[in-house]
Amino acid sequence: MRLLSLLAILASPVLAQDNPLPSALPVPHMQVLPMPHAISSFQLDGKELTASHSDAADMRPFWYPIMSSKGVSLTRMGHPHDPVTHSHHNSVWLAHNNVNGIDFWGDHAKIQGRIVTKSVDRYDDTNEAAVMQMTNHWVRASDNAVQLIETRRCEVRPLDGAKSWLMIIDAEFAVPKGMTSTFGTTFFGLVAVRVAKSIGEKDGGGRILNSEGQVNEDQIFRKPARWCDYSGRITNDADGFAGITLMNHPSNPQNPTAFHVRKDGWMGACLTPESTLEVTDTKKLRVRYGLWVHDGIMTQAQSEAQWKAFTGLPAADLAAKK
Repeated sequence: MRLLSLLAILASPVLAQDNPLPSALPVPHMQVLPMPHAISSFQLDGKELTASHSDAADMRPFWYPIMSSKGVSLTRMGHPHDPVTHSHHNSVWLAHNNVNGIDFWGDHAKIQGRIVTKSVDRYDDTNEAAVMQMTNHWVRASDNAVQLIETRRCEVRPLDGAKSWLMIIDAEFAVPKGMTSTFGTTFFGLVAVRVAKSIGEKDGGGRILNSEGQVNEDQIFRKPARWCDYSGRITNDADGFAGITLMNHPSNPQNPTAFHVRKDGWMGACLTPESTLEVTDTKKLRVRYGLWVHDGIMTQAQSEAQWKAFTGLPAADLAAKK
């Protein structure tokens, strides 16, 4: 009996008021956690909002899922009707189909490019946001010749828990010494979103809206805008609606910029729709994009207000911090 009493005492939980470790710090509300298979999970109080995937076996890094408060992803992997030739539609991704004549956009190009993550350089966790920074090399697949050196920073910032949160993507492009790389004219690149099938205008009866008040593909396709929102139903609940506003920052080379949108469920903010951009060893390219993930169907005024708030945030520091 004495032994059982001793074991019971040892197993008794330490009460919170006993404060057994005064030096212990609170766990941040936002954390980005390294996971197996080159995945980094952005979590709010232990629940995943999104994850960065940068496996060397993939053609490029991407983010999946993009979670709503309903526990459903607002994005999907691949085209619902053409998963083979549109295998590059990986939820949320950065790519471009013409850098020095090399296609980093598709997976089956004649001159194929790949975006390879060389290192994850930084993780930051706070109550307000979680940050991950990586270094990517854009290489020609045939010989792994480096065309661009990209520093990419992703920040996930909850605004109202999982009901409303912001993902900010900062990227800076440099080149190897003595080289010049050119982003050619195209409507494919730089940032894109493949929404869930149930959100798509064609498959789910969803709605596309831009900053100019234009609605759906027929009005918005390749038209300039500051932002574009894709929203629709994600569950059969009475309030089972949500969406994503993709936002172009005014510091980008072109703002407003053309948005490539389709009724089959994707939208992209174009970097070089009408003119080329050069990157040299003395002239880097810096871009910034935002994704506002929200419950409900937002009005033009609501998405515009969020775009203005996004543009008012301070510039990110891309210096590597170990």
